[in-house]
Amino acid sequence: MWMGGREVSVVGRKGGTIERSLDGFAFRCIGPYRGGRVVAVAGDPLDSRVFYMGASGGGVWKTTDGGVIWANVSDGFFNRASVGAIAVAPSDPRVVYAGMGETCIRSNVSHGDGVYRSVDGGLTWAHVGLAPTRNIGRVRVHPRDPNTAYVAAFGHVYRPNRERGLYRTRDGGTTWELVLHRGPRAGAIDLALDPHDPAVIYCSLWEAHRTPWTLSSGGPGSGLFKSTDGGDTWSELTRRPGLPEGVLGKIGVAVSGPDPNRVYAIVEAADGAVFRSDDGGESWTRCSEDRNLRTRSFYYHHIYADPLDRDVVWVLNADCWRSADGGRTFAMVATPHTDNHDLWIDPRDPRRLILGCDSGAVISSNGGESWSGTTSQAIGEMYHVTTDRRTPYRVYGGQQDGSTIAIPSRSLHGSAIPAGESYAVGGGESGHIAVRPNEPDVVFA
Repeated sequence: MWMGGREVSVVGRKGGTIERSLDGFAFRCIGPYRGGRVVAVAGDPLDSRVFYMGASGGGVWKTTDGGVIWANVSDGFFNRASVGAIAVAPSDPRVVYAGMGETCIRSNVSHGDGVYRSVDGGLTWAHVGLAPTRNIGRVRVHPRDPNTAYVAAFGHVYRPNRERGLYRTRDGGTTWELVLHRGPRAGAIDLALDPHDPAVIYCSLWEAHRTPWTLSSGGPGSGLFKSTDGGDTWSELTRRPGLPEGVLGKIGVAVSGPDPNRVYAIVEAADGAVFRSDDGGESWTRCSEDRNLRTRSFYYHHIYADPLDRDVVWVLNADCWRSADGGRTFAMVATPHTDNHDLWIDPRDPRRLILGCDSGAVISSNGGESWSGTTSQAIGEMYHVTTDRRTPYRVYGGQQDGSTIAIPSRSLHGSAIPAGESYAVGGGESGHIAVRPNEPDVVFA
């Protein structure tokens, strides 16, 4: 939470109305220093210490020491805070793309304003267009050309819009082409490039929309598509042998690193499952039907293929799952927090991972056996705040998937506010907190 450093000043009185000014306010972060929802992560393929994360409500952050310290690198450049996708160019890690607006469409999802690009490792950023796309699900960069990138734009979460679909740039974002679309109700949601032949591209479209009180997922606009010429032309794979025949919803797709003919998909349908193709998508084998892999598809439904082992595939859901037998069975991988949304696997060393979840971004160097912490990530999403009348007064808030917290407005000991001076005041997530005005020890949460 951020708060002003001085009182609001009364600058005039006109017609009985007091005019107040916020000029001169200096905001300072009082915490909590714990992670919030992250749906976009990426790593530097050359420097094992460098990673990026895109927070649902806090911009882009970077670590240069393997996750010990994180620093925001987008403040002052971005006009919106919600990051939906992030990608580092494999051929030039100084080039980073950030797609704005998350597509894990819970009822309180925030929209974005297109794509930002950095050519100096996040030191500076330039807005490179696609603002009307609103919410972006995936960005992929050509493995040999940092100026060629693809953006899977889901579009407006709450109403139809014509800017949905898959976009391609060949000049670093100066111009964009809409190369795959299916009307104003279905947006691009996932995207995979064959690492051996980047002209081979897989993209899924998802027909979905929601209001604050309901969600519709699935329809004739949903489908899985393949291009073999860099996105110029497309063929639909959706009705190939082995895939579900009924109404389709969200589809995640991934290409195996060592075997370009092996493609994995996780499909939302009445008879959905994890599917595997060994002929580039022409036919499919039904693999795991474990419902734990496919709960709340609108919020999860992410799949990732190992870059070196054709039989290893990961699925993210409330828990993190890994298969070592080509998707037939999955074992849960312990992570610091539930609700997992994005995974980046080092293409040269699959033991090196970064995972984005509802408690921030965590890093592993041993294939998920252990993970870094999130206490240096001040990206919690605070739904509501209130204060009491103590001196110093405390600020109370409810954090998305981080329970509730009370934080002093300044340290009780005259220094930086340590974590030990904050405490939880109740359970829940997005609820309001109320403090009894004349008895601040009585708190309702």
